[in-house]
Parts: sequence; C-alpha cells; structure tokens
Amino acid sequence: MQTDAKTITHSTLRSLADAGAPLGAEVVGAAGAWGVVIRYGQARQTLALQRGEPRMFRKFETLAAYLKALGITELRVHTGEFEPTAAPRPNDRRSELASERMKRAHQAAAHDQWFREQVGLALEEARAPDAVPSIPHAVAKANMAKQRGELRALIATTKAK
Repeated sequence: MQTDAKTITHSTLRSLADAGAPLGAEVVGAAGAWGVVIRYGQARQTLALQRGEPRMFRKFETLAAYLKALGITELRVHTGEFEPTAAPRPNDRRSELASERMKRAHQAAAHDQWFREQVGLALEEARAPDAVPSIPHAVAKANMAKQRGELRALIATTKAK
C-alpha cells in the first residue's frame, strides 16, 4: 500500500474531528485490506496503530463506518493495489480481537462521557436557585429513625393479633 511516511493515530484524528477541523480521506487498497490517508490542510498522514504500523481494515464497510463516525463523509478511493482474493494476513484473528477490544473501549469511553454529563446536569439542577432545598443529613437520619420505630411498632401489633 502506498502511504505517506507521516502517521496519525486514532486519538489525534479524533481530537481533530472533535475540534471541527476540515478533514478528508483517501482510501487506499492493498492485498485484501484497505488503508486510509487523512488529509488535513496541506498535510497528508497515514492512519496508524499506536505502534506505528498502518491501520488496515479488511472490510471497506468497516472503514467507511469508522470514517463516518468521525464526520468524514467524502472519500477518494484508490483501488489499484486492492486484491479482493488475497490471502488474509496471518494475524487476522488477533486483529479481530483487538478490534473488538477497541470497540468496547470506545463504547465505555462514550458511556463514561455521557454519565459525566448527566452528573454535571444533575449538579447544576441541584444548585439552581429554584431547586427544592436539600434536607440536612441529621434531619433525614432522624426522620428515618422515626419511620423505623413506627414500622417496628406496626409489626409488633400485627404479630400480637
């Protein structure tokens, strides 16, 4: 696969996409897989794994969905070197497992972000001037002790009958 010497990782690409940077992509075919070169301004960088190897996608649909999730919807596709019948890479199973781990990690990160946003909204709501005033801990504890006593008395009278 013809790629650029400079590389970009997913986390850097995600940061650029989140910042609203104008990004483009060139999908490059290889033996049984697809790679991607990201265009950002005048720069061209190959999407790479953390260890520096080009990130390859066995299925074009997976690559397209990945780029779409980043907000990159227009692609230039180079099929010159693509060989659909090429033998899969020997580490494909390991690659699939890594892909599943990454999906779970991204889902967990997204959930964590959502959860933090929800907590932030709840705290803002609690601090709002028109919010229901909070009950001091000592008062809540005394109310619960009173309710427990009433329930115990009710249970005792029910057992006595």
